[in-house]
Amino acid sequence: MSSEVEKATKAKFDKNTETIFDSKIIAKKIPADIIYEDDQCLAFNDVNLQAPTHFLVIPKKTIPMLDKCEQNDQDILGHLLLVSKKLAQQRLPNGYRLVINNGKEGCQSVYHLHLHILGGRQMSWPPG
Repeated sequence: MSSEVEKATKAKFDKNTETIFDSKIIAKKIPADIIYEDDQCLAFNDVNLQAPTHFLVIPKKTIPMLDKCEQNDQDILGHLLLVSKKLAQQRLPNGYRLVINNGKEGCQSVYHLHLHILGGRQMSWPPG
């Protein structure tokens, strides 16, 4: 079992608990290699690379996971996808994969919605 799977298996969703994204990265209390920021989202290089290029795009609004999104989140969800596309086109002109992990069996280990953008090598199929 990979360490990411182990982390996801042990992670618990608790709507009252801040994540490392909320309390540390968005708040800029720990260093992160930030590649983009606006009033709605933040993008930074992942510290646990799964491809030569691997970065995350996260909303500044706390949304624990895709399953917890509501109708009024549609604007931020669209914004996250468009920011992901813009950054990926700049950094990964030959293609990329966008992944959203959702829940324990989706290998989500941090309960703050985040989009993984991976590239710089040929991706295989099927994933996981």
